[in-house]
Amino acid sequence: MELAKRKHPRLKKHNYGCPGSYFITVCTLGKKHLLSKIVGRGDLTPPDIALTPIGRIVDTVTLTIPTAYPHVALDAYVIMPNHIHLLLTIRELSNGGVGSPRPTIPGIVKGWKALITRQLGHSIWQTSYYDHVIRGPRDYEEILQYIRNNPAKWHTDTFYLSDGEEHP
Repeated sequence: MELAKRKHPRLKKHNYGCPGSYFITVCTLGKKHLLSKIVGRGDLTPPDIALTPIGRIVDTVTLTIPTAYPHVALDAYVIMPNHIHLLLTIRELSNGGVGSPRPTIPGIVKGWKALITRQLGHSIWQTSYYDHVIRGPRDYEEILQYIRNNPAKWHTDTFYLSDGEEHP
């Protein structure tokens, strides 16, 4: 049996340490609902996110990204039941690049996953992640709105699996 060749998920020839904004999606292993629950669906109650204990750890570690990487802004994020969306911006180095190396998106995601794994004592993440290089102000605004509206659209989300379904 021949295994299918895995497509490399990153843009060829793109420097993921360049200043710019990046939309990142990281899924839980098997897309298991480990991070949160979407609550309050209805006409009078807008959807909200109730974090699980694991989701609270993910939230705490996520909020440390700008501290761990001073040239990286955490512009927006949402912790869904089985994935997280991040909107990160790598800013220009103020010292002209002297000193510590510029962070890269793969390095940030790897460090973020590792810290969460260390705190939990085991990994909850799929091996890779999805990224999208933001290509302009309109693209940025669309991604920002997507993140903000994601809880309301959970049942139509491509990552949605109802609680009764088998998780692959």
